[in-house]
Amino acid sequence: MEKVIVINNDTFGHGDRELGEKLMGAFLKKIWARNEKPEAIILYNSGVKLAAKGSKVIDVLTGLSECGVELLACGTCINYYELKDKMLVGRISNMEEISSMMMEAKSVITI
Repeated sequence: MEKVIVINNDTFGHGDRELGEKLMGAFLKKIWARNEKPEAIILYNSGVKLAAKGSKVIDVLTGLSECGVELLACGTCINYYELKDKMLVGRISNMEEISSMMMEAKSVITI
């Protein structure tokens, strides 16, 4: 596996929440528009909220998935945030698979 993007928050960076949401949306749209895409995007902690009902980036994540980007969401995190019935894109994973994917990737980009 070449590149994996890890998203551990539902906003991009720390500070103003509205700005962070806007930046996350812009980042994901730019990744979607690139010819070169990551093999996978891993969502954990509050990052799993991005793949759930009510997320402002569902269309972008769906587009990335349709382009062949594997979307994995931490099952423990989904349970913690009570999102199991609200997940709209990607698949539920576990820390064993997530840690293996991160260790085997040539490049891991953490957001």
